[in-house]
Amino acid sequence: MPTLAPLALMLWSSLSACQWGAPPASDGPQVEMTLPDVATRQGTVTDDYFGTTVADPYRWLEDLDSEETTAWVTAQNERTRAHLDGMAHRDTIRSTLETLWTVERFGLPVERGGRVFATWTDGKADHAVLRVQDTLDGEPRVLLDPNTMSDDGTMALADWVPSHNGRVVAYGVADGGSDWRTWRIRDVETGADLDDTLQWLKFTSVSWLPDGSGFFYSRYPEPDEAFEASLSTQSVWFHRVATPQSADILVHEDPEHPSWGFGADVSEDGSRLFLTVWDGTEEKSRVYWKSVAELDLQTPGGQAGGTLHKPLDAFDANYARISESGDTAWFVTDNNAERSRVIAVDLTQPAPEHWTEVIAETPDNLLGVTRVGDSFYAQYLADASTVVRQHGLDGALIRTVALPGVGRAGGFDGDSRDSATTFSYQSFTTPPTIYRIDVASGESTLMHQPDVDVDLDSFVVSQERYPSKDGTEVNLFLVHRKDVEPNGERPTLLYGYGGFNIPLTPRYSAPTLAWVQMGGVYAVANLRGGGEYGRSWHEAGTKLQKQNVFDDFIAAGEHLIASGWTRADRLAINGRSNGGLLVGATLLQRPDLFGAAIPAVGVLDMLRYHKFTIGWAWASDYGTSADDEAMFKALLAYSPVHNTKAGTDYPATMILTGDHDDRVVPGHSYKYAAALQRDNSGKNPAVIRIETRAGHGAGTPKSMKIDELVDVYGFLFHHLDASPASP
Repeated sequence: MPTLAPLALMLWSSLSACQWGAPPASDGPQVEMTLPDVATRQGTVTDDYFGTTVADPYRWLEDLDSEETTAWVTAQNERTRAHLDGMAHRDTIRSTLETLWTVERFGLPVERGGRVFATWTDGKADHAVLRVQDTLDGEPRVLLDPNTMSDDGTMALADWVPSHNGRVVAYGVADGGSDWRTWRIRDVETGADLDDTLQWLKFTSVSWLPDGSGFFYSRYPEPDEAFEASLSTQSVWFHRVATPQSADILVHEDPEHPSWGFGADVSEDGSRLFLTVWDGTEEKSRVYWKSVAELDLQTPGGQAGGTLHKPLDAFDANYARISESGDTAWFVTDNNAERSRVIAVDLTQPAPEHWTEVIAETPDNLLGVTRVGDSFYAQYLADASTVVRQHGLDGALIRTVALPGVGRAGGFDGDSRDSATTFSYQSFTTPPTIYRIDVASGESTLMHQPDVDVDLDSFVVSQERYPSKDGTEVNLFLVHRKDVEPNGERPTLLYGYGGFNIPLTPRYSAPTLAWVQMGGVYAVANLRGGGEYGRSWHEAGTKLQKQNVFDDFIAAGEHLIASGWTRADRLAINGRSNGGLLVGATLLQRPDLFGAAIPAVGVLDMLRYHKFTIGWAWASDYGTSADDEAMFKALLAYSPVHNTKAGTDYPATMILTGDHDDRVVPGHSYKYAAALQRDNSGKNPAVIRIETRAGHGAGTPKSMKIDELVDVYGFLFHHLDASPASP
């Protein structure tokens, strides 16, 4: 149910990422840590923006592979390790994390050709394996084990899609956290890979023909280097099983619009190939289609041809296809619907005056819809928690699906032939639990429920509302142990994101529960810019309104202090990617409000972010410094790299990045670290932890995540002047 633009998801990550190796652990006395002096060479580069000269003294750090940058990375890592290694409580932190992470987990099952595919882990390995059952009740066997793909665990199973007959599985592998994927095909019966290898795939899945003879996918031209200056000109191809990629057939391209990307999806009956067109992270799309019967899919290395039909061709709203029947296709759209609705479109006369509204907009935010049998499952957010409603194909409400509580549900996948579907439910204190639901009766049956070696009933989850600077009410989740009460001194970790229409919903997380079990308070703020409450909520945190996001986050910190939970020197903030920008900017605007900050893989140079890899695609939320003078001034006003101030006592800050993150390039973090170290005048350190074998965070093995979190939590407890509490 992809209602978000495909690239919107690429900036979203949780508190987990990359490895630094396993440093010494100590629960003994705190070791006095003397940080060596650090000074980063300042260059003389300047840029002119609408008559304003802006210095960029650390431009040289954008050259990631230069000898000088490599030496700088080494020196910074040595400095950071010297700071972290002597910290107390590392054994306690590691033990708590390992206990909570060692939990059996089941992925949502996918049924194809009578077989059932699902991921599974016992919680001990770095990665979950893909298993298959030859029948619904059969004994599962391992089909793909990513733990055997590399010695250091940095190759991960990123995507997998079985053919409709269940005979083969196409799967994508991520290497070292890169967004690039190498796809292969595995025979389900033998467990062996075919010779097929597909490269230069990014931001795509695959869609099989019904007979399993091949699939459609999207790819980019082979880059001149791994860190290409810009990523553009995606095209759609057809790959026939058991042939080389060189024989693949070009299905669609549009070189006149190099920023456009394409999602290819075959209709259930195999008659149409739908192309969803997107342009960066803008929440707008177009929908095209070709008749599969018209495509030449037999000539190796040729072009498919076929008439391109353009039923939705305006980029005026977001359109996410649900299903189709004959010439009728159903879509989720925010066209004339702030919080989205479902429409039926006759593909032979697709003009808006011929649309039929099937499910009207409601006060809740509609995230996506799936079809199972003759029902639609509509998944909404109500105050950042999932509500699922089952409707008939005519839109009539059948029932509201009973969920275990306030949390996050997902799944409900299927097609018109299915009589049942599965879904996963989780919350801050409920690990992902799998249910099977009967479409006709609505009865749910528990399939898999993990056991956790901790008393989950000992935790409390609550929701609060607080006013932002301009009076806007913002939702806040709080998680803590039952025996933890507000005393004004609790070590508190505040997490936020606030961008790209992405919602933060209740989510089970071993790192979160570890922090809470050790006596901390964990808070999640649903900031403007996110996807919790519809289009206006998102747009209120974008472009010239981006400061609203920082104001919401600052107000969350003030609320936690005013509510008696904590005090400024025991309040920490964390965010990743767009959330790294949030933390990087907020700690500069209110250094007095926080005791520590963890900006991770952040977008931190707002004047130049659009010049690297896929950064141009984020202009829908940020705008760019080249747009106009007003946009330039707005970006300059909060750009973290440009707003450190000499002589300021900043909170203790540990910046996290990977030295070859090909999504948010590490030059952002390098330049921010250099500026913060230059201008920080207080006793609190500014350090940067640079992983040398990972990217933006996706596919990071469990062992690396734990190593990083031992450092993060050790850093936080030390600089918040707190100790982990006993269970």
